[in-house]
Amino acid sequence: MKKFEIIATCTFGLESVLKREIAHLGFEKPRTENGRVVFTGTCEDIAKANISLRTADRVLVKVGEFESLTFDDLYEKTKALPWENWIGPKDSFPVAKATSVKSKLFSKSDCQKIVKKAIVDRLRKKYHIEWFEEIDEKFPVHLSILKDVAVLSIDTSGSGLNKRGYRAEGNEAPIKETLAAALVLLSGWRRDKKLVDPFCGSGTLLIEAALYGLDIKPGISRSFISETWSKEFRTAYSKMKEELSVRKDYGKLDIQGWDLDKKSLKIARQNAKIAGVEEHIEFVEKDARDLEELQDSGIIVANPPYGDRLLDKREVENLYQDLGRAYKKTKGWSFNVITGHLEFERHFKIRATKNRKLYNGNLLTYFYQYLPNSKR
Repeated sequence: MKKFEIIATCTFGLESVLKREIAHLGFEKPRTENGRVVFTGTCEDIAKANISLRTADRVLVKVGEFESLTFDDLYEKTKALPWENWIGPKDSFPVAKATSVKSKLFSKSDCQKIVKKAIVDRLRKKYHIEWFEEIDEKFPVHLSILKDVAVLSIDTSGSGLNKRGYRAEGNEAPIKETLAAALVLLSGWRRDKKLVDPFCGSGTLLIEAALYGLDIKPGISRSFISETWSKEFRTAYSKMKEELSVRKDYGKLDIQGWDLDKKSLKIARQNAKIAGVEEHIEFVEKDARDLEELQDSGIIVANPPYGDRLLDKREVENLYQDLGRAYKKTKGWSFNVITGHLEFERHFKIRATKNRKLYNGNLLTYFYQYLPNSKR
């Protein structure tokens, strides 16, 4: 079976997490680049990646890579690529996304127009037609230019991989599903441990944990744009969905979500039900400051207010102080928190065991991690 170079994109800062995921799926020698992980595979592997990856934003198949210093370079080198191997005479091929970082070609809209023209000119010559109806299958083209090196690829996912299908409704500040899954993986939580989110909101973080703990593939119930590209892709997705839908009985998970907002808790329960994990998560109307009541041991993962929208800055800083005092009274619990407040540690009054720079959307955040013995 033919192999392709596959690109899984992700939020900046999560490359190593995604790389471990890809390696765990059995792909050999994945390599990290800025905001993506590259590996090789077949049609079945593209299907497997789309269905299984928890922290990837999209799965792309690379068409070509080259240095591009001028618009003429971009046109000629794009035109030289074998687009006809993917795109038929009636297929749609929008240049859906273009990015340019530290490159001479900085106008994204101009780059999109040039890439589109180059592909049209290539296919016009190959198919001996002047007009493209673009009414059949859709092949969204992505262009990424970094330091004058252009990568052209085709999106195999369609809607972003964060679109799991269970979020019927979100609260005022929901976290992206792929980032929530990454936080769970980074926290070190496993299905035999207790997990608490004291700011559960619409439940995304805990639902992602339950899906992970039960080994439910995040894309098992959704469709992908590449499913209908060809008989080979249809067969690949059918096979992978059948194989990956088989589940073991892991028993009931010990996961709990707290929130003081009744509407958020109602939404969280609804989302968990849609995801099929409602019996594994207990949602409780409870104050996050009650962390000191936690018994035994386990893992806390939290996405509290940052002070930019839901609460004002002074209220948030007071909340962080209260959380720090409550956490010091726990035993055997690790604490993992993502926040865009850059002075979180000063108000929490405990130095983190480690922290990681992440982006929640376009907002710079840090993921602070505390081991039980870090308290003082």
